[in-house]
Amino acid sequence: MSLANNEQLHFFPPVADQDVERTIYVGRVSVKKKPAPLRSDIPGIKITGTGASAGSKLVLNEDLAELGFDSDWIVQRTGIESRYHAGDNEATSDMAIRAAEQCLQGSGVDASEVDLIIVATVTPDHVTPSTACIVQSHLGCPASAFDLNAACSGFIYGLAMASQSVRTGCSRNALVIGAETLTMLMDPADKKTYPLFGDGAGAVLLSADSEPNETKASGILAYRLASEGKLGNALKTPAGGSRKPFCQSVLDNKEQFLTMDGRTVFKWAVRLIPEIVHEMLEKASMSLSEIDLFIPHQANLRIIDAAVDELRIDRNKVFVNLDRYGNTSAASIPIAIAEAVQQGRIKPGSNVLMVGFGAGLTWGSCLFRW
Repeated sequence: MSLANNEQLHFFPPVADQDVERTIYVGRVSVKKKPAPLRSDIPGIKITGTGASAGSKLVLNEDLAELGFDSDWIVQRTGIESRYHAGDNEATSDMAIRAAEQCLQGSGVDASEVDLIIVATVTPDHVTPSTACIVQSHLGCPASAFDLNAACSGFIYGLAMASQSVRTGCSRNALVIGAETLTMLMDPADKKTYPLFGDGAGAVLLSADSEPNETKASGILAYRLASEGKLGNALKTPAGGSRKPFCQSVLDNKEQFLTMDGRTVFKWAVRLIPEIVHEMLEKASMSLSEIDLFIPHQANLRIIDAAVDELRIDRNKVFVNLDRYGNTSAASIPIAIAEAVQQGRIKPGSNVLMVGFGAGLTWGSCLFRW
């Protein structure tokens, strides 16, 4: 096909110049719209209920000392004094279900009204079915359900996804759960990692906010999800997946257990948290003084202290329960939320800043107005 000099062939409808970028090909012109900027706010979403549940076994540092662990070292290096372990025959779904039931009871929303369930976990009951489907079956709600694996950032990832679903009308009531049985990934002989982690679950219920004024409506004022996969080996479970399935040599070499380069993770997190906080404040056009409560992932007290010192946050605005739960990965932030609500530290209108970071490596942050 040939064209005269004054003829044009349009492959797309004409659009304004400022909205397009042109790529020249031999014999034709391709015109495509520039990608729209990512939305960083989701107003009109409210958290109507919260819940939390820990493993049934309370394990004190003194209990670990009897097994040869240094109780003083644990406190000095991490700030952890106790943690909960799952009991015999207790799985991730059991804790998730208890947290979900408590959440629904407090919200006044019946399980039949829940139409989306997201469970953030790296320790599901099974490869399949998903832990979320087990929760859905127990609750008896007509919901879509799936698991999400973003490790310690998983709850923030799930919160953002569920908020978008409710905001766009795809869901009416979305249950977001962070639940972990991390002790299944820990080598009891590893004295540097085994004392750090605990088992538990936390849940929130998201619903649409009827507030017509979006400048006052509850919801996400700013959020960001990201990853740094090049650092993935810093926190890794070497075997158990398709790359290296379970076999006798895996068990002999203890490759089913989590390995951690603590120094790399520590330096990364200490650098990351202040950057995330400043980014959230800039996106929301807010100052640090307007934050009512700061909830960081409960990984290590030294990481939290370093971030607080760098940011100069009022320590009365920082929520910490790491000393009692240890690191519960995706469950740490929702457990903290449930406790903060129960203690009256989160009220309607509160601006709550959450930061998660962990294996992947992944990170996510959310500034939420209650």
